[in-house]
Amino acid sequence: MLTKPRIIELLLITTVPTMIVAERGLPSVWLMIVTVMGGALAAGGANTFNMYIDRDIDGLMARTQGRPLVTGAVTPRSALLFGLVLEVAAFVLLWLAVNLLSALLAVSATLFYVFVYSLWLKRTSKQNIVIGGAAGAVPALVGWAAVTNSLSLAPWLLFAVIFFWTPPHFWALAIKYAEDYKAADVPMLPVVSSVRSTAIQMICYTIVVLALSFWIYFVLETGFVYLAASVIFGGIFLWHTVLLLKRPTMAQAMKVFHYSISYLGLLFIAMAVDVLVSEGI
Repeated sequence: MLTKPRIIELLLITTVPTMIVAERGLPSVWLMIVTVMGGALAAGGANTFNMYIDRDIDGLMARTQGRPLVTGAVTPRSALLFGLVLEVAAFVLLWLAVNLLSALLAVSATLFYVFVYSLWLKRTSKQNIVIGGAAGAVPALVGWAAVTNSLSLAPWLLFAVIFFWTPPHFWALAIKYAEDYKAADVPMLPVVSSVRSTAIQMICYTIVVLALSFWIYFVLETGFVYLAASVIFGGIFLWHTVLLLKRPTMAQAMKVFHYSISYLGLLFIAMAVDVLVSEGI
């Protein structure tokens, strides 16, 4: 529970497709396994630190009152040590089994998530998730670096897609739990602005995501599979956010939230499938 495994799954669903795109084919199974393991350890450590930092406000929000540091199932000291062990293990595994660049990127994401998002922005700025979302976009960089031991425009575009996808994804959930965040004095956008205003910003970010996904088509020189996926799935994503503006209800917000997860996974999977098809694999 400390590592938030469901969130880790969402982060890592971008890693393997990115590795396939970087390789222009299938990387070695061993490389994919150790990269995913290292990324999971790093993300788990980051989530553990987040629970350690947020243990006071987690007790004030209904949806987080069952977390182990709130219930006392785990002591704060044990959680902190557990997080440190996970991060050290992630760095060592990626450094020795993959390369130093991927290890540094994974740990840098944790440092950003802990110090910039959790300790600074989350409780002080309505832009918290906008800036803090950069940490969740790093797995794409890790996946690319694991294969090429370098970074170029392409992985940064993949990073940007996830970065700009995060606000509409998370704000949709925050609309449902706005009262929780208000009780904990966390200034998530739906707490300090109306649902209508939040929906307008979600639409703007979604448009940027679609534009970036089309740019990737030209940079990576992908084929019809990816192009069709980016147009169709992106169009559905945008339509859901527009519907939220027209019907600013909790139910519609959750439709945006659930579809946004599907969208990100489908987009990256389509990218990988396109490469495999074009390479005849």
